[in-house]
Amino acid sequence: MAEFISDGVPIVFDDLGPRDGRPALLVHGFSSNRNEAWKRTGWYAAFERRGQRVIALDLRGHGESGKPHEAEAYGRAKMVGDVLGLMDHLDLGRVDLIGYSMGAHLSLGLALSHQDRLNHLILGGVGGRMFEPREEGPSMAEAMRADDPESIGDPMLRSFRHFADEQGEDRLALAACTEAVRSVPDRDDLFAISVPTLVAAGARDELAGDPHGLADAIRGAKAITLAGCDHFNAIPHALLKAAVFDFLDGYLDEPFG
Repeated sequence: MAEFISDGVPIVFDDLGPRDGRPALLVHGFSSNRNEAWKRTGWYAAFERRGQRVIALDLRGHGESGKPHEAEAYGRAKMVGDVLGLMDHLDLGRVDLIGYSMGAHLSLGLALSHQDRLNHLILGGVGGRMFEPREEGPSMAEAMRADDPESIGDPMLRSFRHFADEQGEDRLALAACTEAVRSVPDRDDLFAISVPTLVAAGARDELAGDPHGLADAIRGAKAITLAGCDHFNAIPHALLKAAVFDFLDGYLDEPFG
């Protein structure tokens, strides 16, 4: 474990494997952390078997990184800046960037502003629903601040709350994170992304929707639907690891698009 300071916030990360190989940078989802999303689920070990360097951070508000309680600390630019700041801190030129759920949104944001820093872009747990307006109803922030998780009526919100409690996360920081203002990416902007891109989501992932709905907006992007998987069980599943590594190995040296 190591850390650096990004915009005054301590950001904790792991940096494993050979330093002379092409690095992979992993960005976890909301209410998770580097250990739960990537280590416990076998991603560290899988990259170790490949002999590939792997870096994973705890996003601000999560895990062992700093946890501001103000929504303005979690704007998209600040959180993307943490990821880019880690790359600069480690003097990484280009990386294979792998994000899941909220981490995929941030990875997409980094691709929009700094695709010259990416070898490959892999977006998991996202899809066509990214372009849909948010539905009215109870908010994630309300779920995180609720005294009793069983009082949360929405099953998906209740699942995230239980997950946050299981991880011992700071619920006030998570609530602030969800209240930050974030814009939906424009399809025309996404088409400017030319880095090799894979979009993957579970067939039962109601949060993501169809991964083809997002891949179709990115020039040359590939999409894969993970049979039998939902938003929560896709990340540890062998199907996702196989898709990611097949993608990385199959497009290392070939022209894309």
